[in-house]
Amino acid sequence: MSIIKAFKGVRPKKELVEKIASPPYDVLSSKEARELAKDNPYSFLHVIKPEIDLEEGINLYDERVYKKAAENFNNFMEKGYLIQDNEPYFYIYKQIMGNHSQIGFVGVASVEDYEKGIIKKHELTREEKEIDRTRHILSLNAQAGPVFLVYRKNESESLNSILESVEKESPEYDFTSSDGVRHIFWVIKDKALINSIESAFEKIPYLYIADGHHRSAAALRVRNIKMKENKNHTGKEPYNFFLTVIFPHDQMNIMAYNRVIKDLNGFTVEEILKRMEKVFEINETDRQAPVQKHNIVMYVEGKWYCLSVKKEAFNPEDPIESLDVQILQKNVISPIFGINDIRKDKRIDFVGGIRGTEYLKKLVDSGEFKVAFSMYPTSIEELLKVADAKKIMPPKSTWFEPKLKSGVVVHLLK
Repeated sequence: MSIIKAFKGVRPKKELVEKIASPPYDVLSSKEARELAKDNPYSFLHVIKPEIDLEEGINLYDERVYKKAAENFNNFMEKGYLIQDNEPYFYIYKQIMGNHSQIGFVGVASVEDYEKGIIKKHELTREEKEIDRTRHILSLNAQAGPVFLVYRKNESESLNSILESVEKESPEYDFTSSDGVRHIFWVIKDKALINSIESAFEKIPYLYIADGHHRSAAALRVRNIKMKENKNHTGKEPYNFFLTVIFPHDQMNIMAYNRVIKDLNGFTVEEILKRMEKVFEINETDRQAPVQKHNIVMYVEGKWYCLSVKKEAFNPEDPIESLDVQILQKNVISPIFGINDIRKDKRIDFVGGIRGTEYLKKLVDSGEFKVAFSMYPTSIEELLKVADAKKIMPPKSTWFEPKLKSGVVVHLLK
């Protein structure tokens, strides 16, 4: 049973939403955020990337950064840029990027469900990032960025029907961001419909984190801190819930998460190809991206190679070992390039598929990197299998597009 609740959202004034809505905090560097928000005092980046309003080069974990976040958020509230709804509502959020569209529910999810595994995860988290998000939430006394969840579409005809019917209504917001993505947002005020949504989610056995593992983990930390501080804790306080957008699983658009490596670890290209022959059928190709699962395209010294995984090289029944990112890591990146911990090794970097394969070619041709691996996207079905098996995906396995905007709705914890 999944507990999803309506809440009193804090939202932009209608005429300001396009100026306020911003990319999430973790897809921009401080330099990029500073540039994007420099002529826009309304940008929510002032709240989620507050270092842009302090001196360049400041430590991102400096206490002043969190104080500035709180100051900017309170300023947005006091000036009326953001206004809280008077009653608990659900919200519906639709995004259109090119030929792809996705529509889901905005509500708050139970921290206890996350703690119990009713909300399933598939990634490890880093403690320093958990602490960072915890400090940010506590400084605002609010959750400023949503966790991206999915439910299995076939488990609720009711929820699917509600989404279809709401699309026919006039939205509260409808704007196109600078990246060309259209954002449409409805406010659900009808109490009977709100009750129907809550009841429908109660019949869903599990939800799955698509993106936002650190925000989820931080919500648990915040709940535990506030629960200890509150002698009259009931379990119904706002801090027992965290901000989410929940989509049917089949609407997800997962792009490749590609790899680039800075050196050849002392090998020649011929030696690398020879070592890979045990696992792959290797052919030169004109294609810069694989067209099917278990194909990886490598770019090195001006040539593209298609690496077709041999059937005997992995266990198709194992949800981790059958992932292309794991096959590459286990058979190439670790044994040939000597990179065992891709979370920490500075010789490897990762490029979201939204940048395209020409960007990979540019990185290698520049000499900054020596080799690039163009991946076939991990599927949502693979992600769900890993989560159901209570296993952990390799780092940088999925890149979701379009990204959820921050600042469209905020969840207050007071």
